[in-house]
Amino acid sequence: MKRVYCLYRVSTKKQVDKNDRNENDIPMQKTACRDFARSQRDWTILKEFSEAGVSGYKVSAQDRDAIQELKEAAVNDEFDILLVFMFDRIGRIDDETPFVVEWFAKHGIEVWSTQEGQQRFDNHVDKLMNYLRFWQASGESEKTSIRIRNKMQQMALDGLYTGGPVRFGYRLVDSGLVNRKGVMIRKYEIDPVESEVLYMIDSMTLQKGYGSYRMADFLNKKGIRTNTGGKFTSIKINRILHDPFYCGRMEDGTTSEKLAALKLRSEETYGQILSLLEQRQSKNEEKRHIALQTKGQAMLSGNIFCAHCGGRLTTIRYRDRYLRADGTEYSVDQIKYCCYHKSRKLCKCDGQTTYQADRVDDAICRVIRKLFSCMDGAPEEERLRELFKRQMAGNRASQKKLELELAKNREQLSRLQMEIGKTLTGESLYSPEDLTQAIQTIRSRVNESETRLAELKEEEMLKKQGLDMVAPTYNQFKSWAEEFDTATLEQKKMIAGHLFSRIEVGRDYRITAELNMTYQQFCSEWSDGSFLVMGMSV
Repeated sequence: MKRVYCLYRVSTKKQVDKNDRNENDIPMQKTACRDFARSQRDWTILKEFSEAGVSGYKVSAQDRDAIQELKEAAVNDEFDILLVFMFDRIGRIDDETPFVVEWFAKHGIEVWSTQEGQQRFDNHVDKLMNYLRFWQASGESEKTSIRIRNKMQQMALDGLYTGGPVRFGYRLVDSGLVNRKGVMIRKYEIDPVESEVLYMIDSMTLQKGYGSYRMADFLNKKGIRTNTGGKFTSIKINRILHDPFYCGRMEDGTTSEKLAALKLRSEETYGQILSLLEQRQSKNEEKRHIALQTKGQAMLSGNIFCAHCGGRLTTIRYRDRYLRADGTEYSVDQIKYCCYHKSRKLCKCDGQTTYQADRVDDAICRVIRKLFSCMDGAPEEERLRELFKRQMAGNRASQKKLELELAKNREQLSRLQMEIGKTLTGESLYSPEDLTQAIQTIRSRVNESETRLAELKEEEMLKKQGLDMVAPTYNQFKSWAEEFDTATLEQKKMIAGHLFSRIEVGRDYRITAELNMTYQQFCSEWSDGSFLVMGMSV
């Protein structure tokens, strides 16, 4: 009696359902393998292994539990035959899977397919055919993946609906096209009502500092609902704020005429939103200079620190109450900035414990007005653009160096892959194991270089976006100068948060304010630098 172990694999978990009748789903593989085993003399299936949602092209054999269990069973002489529906169920990696199959054969295991028979290794031709089979399977998998990805991307660029939740701010309408099954394909169209809500979300996030929880609560209390009729949540708000689709482009930056027509948010607004959200993340607590929330009555919360210990100042409400000589009670509520470290004795801080918020806020307002009063001497936009262009030069130099290294590694990887055929026919100086290890090492270097190059390209793209945002940011600065005196407290909080990266308060109300780097670039061009770090006593 020959002991048989079976291996079944599908790339997606949807193919596990018993109602499916695709030739590659698990139920069909089981039926084919069981029928094939019954047709053979003295074959008995002892165990069956199933892998659902495992890509044979993307997942290495060493990371697949079923393959590792089968190898262990082979070493322990627990079975004689490994049976699969087709050999590509074992894997589709051209420089790995052929050696996996050969490994089983070397350990006395017959490898059979219900469709292709037994894979033998009696001579060099058998080895070469084994490699060619998996090389072809790898290519087919890659081509299929590319075709599907390109098709989905093209549909998205055409403004067509490709599945999933419909983005808020849009609605679906018939496109006039049908798919291969005769089903009508739908496309995105701007929803006039929801788009106005989107503009409000952006405005209240940037101008009034609303966080995602507060924004969701505000919309729900107004009776505004999502496009599915449900209530807004902080997760929903965050998704709306992070989505580049509203800028008329995909996540990788690609755009089209159809996507541009669906644009609801400018790149300038999107950049400001991302900057705001990044600062509010807990991991960026030390770098944050934007208030976490703007509901309080103090103007500076988020970027104000103790000048003595460096700790962040928090906002507290203090009630001063005492009896006058005539027996009447004096009572006043005050908002104060409190040194968190000193109040909790976390360090030896020699500064004051509290500072009156109105005195500090008034001083900063005077500085802001003085800063805005100098707008008449502002430089031309072109001079500001030159600053960004100089910053991009270093990035391009790093990219060029990395591209040269990547080209060398890719060439070496190509030479090693060409050596596979010689290894199978015994003409190579490498053993299959050594060649596989060398390929994995070089491929790892290539992947690392590609990742780093992608990071540099993304950084370059962001710098280019920054270059495009010079004029809008400059205009924003001038707009603040015109509107500051009539702005609400919430708006003043956001303006101060954007302008100053750090404000420090010390004993006797000695205040030092440092301009945000973005606006330092503006101010340094039309001042003697005195605005970059400003000190005063109030």
